[in-house]
Amino acid sequence: MAQGSDSNDTSYKSPSPGSRPSSSDDAKKVMRREKNRIAAQKSRMRQTQKADTLHLESENLEKENAALRKEVKQLTEEAKYLTTMLSSHEPLCSGLTPQTPDLLYPPHHSSYHHQHITVPHYQH
Repeated sequence: MAQGSDSNDTSYKSPSPGSRPSSSDDAKKVMRREKNRIAAQKSRMRQTQKADTLHLESENLEKENAALRKEVKQLTEEAKYLTTMLSSHEPLCSGLTPQTPDLLYPPHHSSYHHQHITVPHYQH
């Protein structure tokens, strides 16, 4: 076996005796390699841009998550405070027993409004 030739290596093909690769074949190889190089560059650039976009989106979501957690904490504290205030006020309030709708909203009578609402009369 000749030195440098490997039966498993398919990337190198030795020229047949007496024939030499033409310059047009060399130009085609150079053009193909150049196109491949440009395509690989574009692919790497797109991959980098995608990673950058994902990183920015991740940072924004983390900020939003932190803000929402802060809001939940504040609302939880407010709910505790209001519950405490309600608990301390309940013994002072006599009307917290469940009522029927009739008791909540007294029947509508025209005399009812006249007793409580006074409208000033202006002279012209």
